[in-house]
Amino acid sequence: MPDRKPSRLAALRDATGTVIGSVLGLIPHVLHHVGLIAGTAFLTGAGGNAALYLVGLLLSIPMLRRIHRRFGSWRAPAIAIAVFTAMFLVSALVVGPAISADSAPTDAPSPGPTPTVQHTEHHT
Repeated sequence: MPDRKPSRLAALRDATGTVIGSVLGLIPHVLHHVGLIAGTAFLTGAGGNAALYLVGLLLSIPMLRRIHRRFGSWRAPAIAIAVFTAMFLVSALVVGPAISADSAPTDAPSPGPTPTVQHTEHHT
């Protein structure tokens, strides 16, 4: 097969596919940070992260099939899934909690008046 320059239409098609694939790959990552907008009961916690991980895997099936066809082996898609899993775990277990952690220290005294000795005497 001779080396030929791809047509402009093929280059545009490939660029469009790359942009769409990138956006679809980012959707699960972005969605697990929008708990207040999409509903905290669904998207937070282990169940929400697991659901979004599965959505990410489902959206990556076309890419995984292309990788399989290109390399002719199951190893390349398995490596891609392992990389996706590692990135998702780092995002869900490290980055997410780090950016949503409370800024107040946990051992801070609770606000409000403290009862005096005279006040507590009439409660006994």
